[in-house]
Amino acid sequence: MENHVKRLARTLAETGALFFDKGLVLKDGRPTPYFVNMAMFKTGRLSLLMGSFFAEMMVSKGLDKRVDIILGPSYKGSSIALSTSIALWQEYQKDLFFEYDRKEAKTHGEATGKKGMFVNQSFFDGCRLFVVDDVATSMGTKYDLLEKIDAEARLKDITIHVEGIGIGIDREQTTVVYNDEGNVVLGQKGNSAIDGFVSKTGIGVFSVAGIKDVVQHLYEEGVPVLVRGTRVPIDHGTKAEFDLYLETYGI
Repeated sequence: MENHVKRLARTLAETGALFFDKGLVLKDGRPTPYFVNMAMFKTGRLSLLMGSFFAEMMVSKGLDKRVDIILGPSYKGSSIALSTSIALWQEYQKDLFFEYDRKEAKTHGEATGKKGMFVNQSFFDGCRLFVVDDVATSMGTKYDLLEKIDAEARLKDITIHVEGIGIGIDREQTTVVYNDEGNVVLGQKGNSAIDGFVSKTGIGVFSVAGIKDVVQHLYEEGVPVLVRGTRVPIDHGTKAEFDLYLETYGI
């Protein structure tokens, strides 16, 4: 197991960003035995740690040599892009731009008449982007961001290459299945949102860690994790619920 996977796993446990509980429901309506809340990385130390996990992953895969700009979709991705660029400089002396998008186009000041959708205006002809974000579920945010990038390229009459998408945690699960009435069908697997994204866009998706490896490492090492409100090592019953969940909905 790679070093950044172990480091991320232990930090998720330390911060309570990873927790197990009863009655948890995902945004898509499915029940889940666990949740990952990357918003818990909310201090300077933890933010830089998050950046270091992404930076180490990028360097391990050679992505740092293929990228000019780290781009984070608003809002959570913005801080990850900044902390990743800082970590790349501090730890590897790689000085890359960081960028993030606006929810609404800016039309005043330096963007007068341009309707710019990106804050730092760091794109240039032929630039290579690496998009970073906390998690990937439906990949909807990533599709939206690609549309903004294409619009920016047309606006500036430049070519922009997206070299990859980086996510903190891959939940390693399929998409939700709905019946004809629009209700969630429990116990049925959909498709892999990430595989569908890669097939449709041709852009690779890279994760700092998959949830299976994270939970397995914490379980084997007996690291205390928030389980039903109490910080304890993951017990056999909790691990069995997790394994059954991924057997039911996993890719």
